[in-house]
Amino acid sequence: MKGNDSVRVRYAPSPTGDPHIGNIRTAIFDWFIARRLGGDFIVRVEDTDQNRLVEGSIDHQKESLEWLGIDWDEGLGKPGEFGPYVQSERLHIYHEITDTLIESENAYRCFCSPDRLKELRQEQRSKKMDRIGYDGHCRGLSSYERAENLDSGREYVVRFAMPTEGTSFVDDLIRGKVEFENGLVEDFVILKSDKFPTYHLASVVDDHLMNITHVLRGEEWLSSVPRHIQIYHSLGWDIPFFAHLPTILAPDRSKLSKRHGATSIMEYKQMGFVPEAMVNFLSLLGWSYDGETEIVELSDMISRFDISEVNGSGAVFDMEKLTWMNGNYIRQMDSAHLGDLLYDFWTQYPPREFDREPDRESSRKVASLVSERLKTLTDAAPLVAFLYSNEIEYSVDQLIQKQMDHSATLAILEEGKYFLKDIQEFSAQNIETELRILADKLKLKPRHVLGTIRVATSGQKISPPLFGSLELLGKSRTINLIDQAVNKLQAN
Repeated sequence: MKGNDSVRVRYAPSPTGDPHIGNIRTAIFDWFIARRLGGDFIVRVEDTDQNRLVEGSIDHQKESLEWLGIDWDEGLGKPGEFGPYVQSERLHIYHEITDTLIESENAYRCFCSPDRLKELRQEQRSKKMDRIGYDGHCRGLSSYERAENLDSGREYVVRFAMPTEGTSFVDDLIRGKVEFENGLVEDFVILKSDKFPTYHLASVVDDHLMNITHVLRGEEWLSSVPRHIQIYHSLGWDIPFFAHLPTILAPDRSKLSKRHGATSIMEYKQMGFVPEAMVNFLSLLGWSYDGETEIVELSDMISRFDISEVNGSGAVFDMEKLTWMNGNYIRQMDSAHLGDLLYDFWTQYPPREFDREPDRESSRKVASLVSERLKTLTDAAPLVAFLYSNEIEYSVDQLIQKQMDHSATLAILEEGKYFLKDIQEFSAQNIETELRILADKLKLKPRHVLGTIRVATSGQKISPPLFGSLELLGKSRTINLIDQAVNKLQAN
C-alpha cells in the first residue's frame, strides 16, 4: 500500500451523461475522507471513451458539486502539480507507459480483427467452454510476425499479458480480503486502436502519478481488481487502498435505474430538493452515523465518517425518506437562507404559475410564510402564485363562505376595502387588527371575513398566512383585487 502520509482521494467522472446519484455518493464519501483527514480531494475527468462523450456533461458535474457544496482542491478548473486532470490531455503519458509494458513483455500488440474476435466468442459459446474471452493468439506471435504486421500498417490494440497462474487479491476497506484466480482473467485491452487507453490502464496510471492513496468506486468494478493489481505489480508501483461501494438499489431491490424514477442528481435539484438534505441522505446510503440518527449536521458527518464502516450490502433509495428529510431541512432554515434558495430555484426553473419574476427580497419574505408547509421547493410556487400573477382565478361560489350569502359577502368586501385603505403602515399586524375590527362591526365570525378576503386576494381557500400575504401584496394591489371581487359578485 502507498506509504504517502498525505491522504489524496479522487472523484473521476466520465463526460457521458448527467451525474448519477451513485457517482455523487462516491464523491461525497471521497470528500468526507479528505476533509476529515486533512487531505486533498481531486476531480479528474475520464474521457477516454470518445464514442460516448456527451456535450455539457462536465459542466453538469461541476454544477452538481457546487450545488451540493462539495469543494475540491485540484482539477476541474483548479490548478495542481499533477495536471493535466483531463485524460484526453494525458495521452503521451499512457503511450509511454504502454511502451514500457511492451518492452518488459507485460503487454503486447494484438492484431486480431473484430471479425476474428466475434467468431472466437461464438465458437466458445457453442462448445460451452468455461471461459469466454480472448485466447491469447497474438501473445504467441514471433518477433518476425509482429514486425510484419506493423510494417503492413495493420490496425492493432495493446493487451496486457495476465499471469496464467497464481492469484491477485486486495484488502478492500469495506469487503475485506478479496481474491481472484489470474488464469480466469483474459488478456485485456489497455490501449485501443484509436490510441486512447482503456479505463484499466488510465485509472491505474493516473492514480499512481497523482499520488492517490484511496480509490473509492462502485462494486461493479470489483471484478476489475485483478487487472489493476497486475498492472501495479508489472510497473513496480505501490497499490492504493481500495473500497468498493455497495450498489444503490430501488425499493424492489433491483439496481436503481431510470424506470424507477430520477437517477441524475440534477433531476433532484430540479424537483426542489435542497443540497443539505441531498448530502445527508446520500451519505446514509450504505453508512450510518450512529445506527439511529437520520438528520446529521455536515460537520458531524465529516468528523465521524469512516469508510471501513460502510456496509457492503446494497442500500435502498427511499424516496419517501428523502422527501421527509428535505422537508425537515426546509423547516429548520432561517427565512433568509430559504428565501435565497427559493429565489435561485425560481430563477433557474421559472414556475409556470408566475407572470412576474420574483425578487430576492420578496422571496425571503415568502419563505417566512410558507416554510412550515413545504416538503420541496416546488411546493412553494402554487402556494404563492397570487403574489406574482397578473390575474387571479376563482369562482363566486369559492368567494362566498359557508353559512354566508351574497349580500353579506359583498358587505365584507366593500367595508373591508375601506378599512384596509385607512391603514397607514400596511403591516401584517395592522392588517390583522383592522380585519378583526371589521368582523366585530359586521357581527360576523372572523373566519368568515378572513376567508372571503383570502379568496379575493389569493384565489385560494387555503393560502399562506393571510396577514403576511397581504403585506407582501401591498395596499394598492390588495385593494385592486378586492375591487375585482366586488365586480365579480355584482355581475353575478
